[in-house]
Amino acid sequence: MFRRTFWFTTGVAAGVWATTKVNRKLRQLTPESLAASAANKALETGHRIKDRAVGFALDVRENMARREEELGDALGINADPELPAQRRFAVIENQRSNPKYIENTTYSYDRNEDH
Repeated sequence: MFRRTFWFTTGVAAGVWATTKVNRKLRQLTPESLAASAANKALETGHRIKDRAVGFALDVRENMARREEELGDALGINADPELPAQRRFAVIENQRSNPKYIENTTYSYDRNEDH
């Protein structure tokens, strides 16, 4: 009698366990659940990519600043921090205010001329 009760109880427990597992798996495979898990994975991937991109950008900026410092030292630019002001703008303003300059000059409209 105890054997039959033992095996009956074991069968019931196995049936409950299997039913629970199957129901969980079925809930995971619903379209809403699949969409939610795909969205979560996409967000995780986006955060990982963003973190790597930020790290890369910081590395690039750090190396760029170091290289600019090296070039400034090599060219002697960093020795005198006070650079003279650009005179070009003052000369252009003086010429443009002169009426003879405006009448006798043809202007070039090339956007990249000054760059």
